[in-house]
Amino acid sequence: MRLFPTTSVIVSALQFPNLLRQVLIGFAHQTYRKFEIVVVQDGRSDQTRAVIESFAVNTDFPVRYVTEVRADDFKTQILNRAVQSAEGNYLIFTDGDCVPRDDFVMEHLRHATPGRFLSGGCCRLDRNLTKRILEGCVRYQEFTDPSWLNQAGGRVAKKWIWFQKRTALAKLMDLATTTRPTFNGHNASVWKADLRGVDGFRHEMRDGGFHRELGERLEDMGVLGMQIRHRAVCYHLDHDGVDINDSLWQRSRAVPNAA
Repeated sequence: MRLFPTTSVIVSALQFPNLLRQVLIGFAHQTYRKFEIVVVQDGRSDQTRAVIESFAVNTDFPVRYVTEVRADDFKTQILNRAVQSAEGNYLIFTDGDCVPRDDFVMEHLRHATPGRFLSGGCCRLDRNLTKRILEGCVRYQEFTDPSWLNQAGGRVAKKWIWFQKRTALAKLMDLATTTRPTFNGHNASVWKADLRGVDGFRHEMRDGGFHRELGERLEDMGVLGMQIRHRAVCYHLDHDGVDINDSLWQRSRAVPNAA
């Protein structure tokens, strides 16, 4: 059996502890369990800390909370501290509103390749289903099963049903897609040494787009993206909030390189 590297999963928490709880439940269902979780958050939250502490006492892998040291810390500074403190040689990044499928960690590690970063996929759940999940009316094993989603009337893209548990078809879809593999905050992974090789996230970036910008610097260094969007899947819980739009992304790209 192939030996996997030591692994840290870095979860960027939002201001929604109820969503984070569902994400952590997803990691408790992983088929491969030799990893740690580092939850990062821009700002301190007693509710987030309570969710983490409650979860940590009932699981068999370590869960830590990394947040701001000073009130003016940027998200990128907090992420870099999480990277520095991570015990794993391989880092998987996701968001606190994206619930991993049970083979999420395994798929990232199976495809971890020197000189590459991995770009995973996301199945978006609608607001009504998210509400039912948070109310405890829908179990993890149900809403991460595309066939159940289809039968229950959930609005989910047909492709997620076509290649469910069909490894060969999912691989073919990844090879055939014309979508560029980008380093996305909700589902991506990279070797810690490669991340250090580009000096991590740029501290001066404030408005978003810093994950994609990191991926571009990795590519400039020769660490190319690999598409696994149909093999490493997470389920996005719908909620109120502002997405990073194109204008913010372009503004972030305009930040000059640090000296």
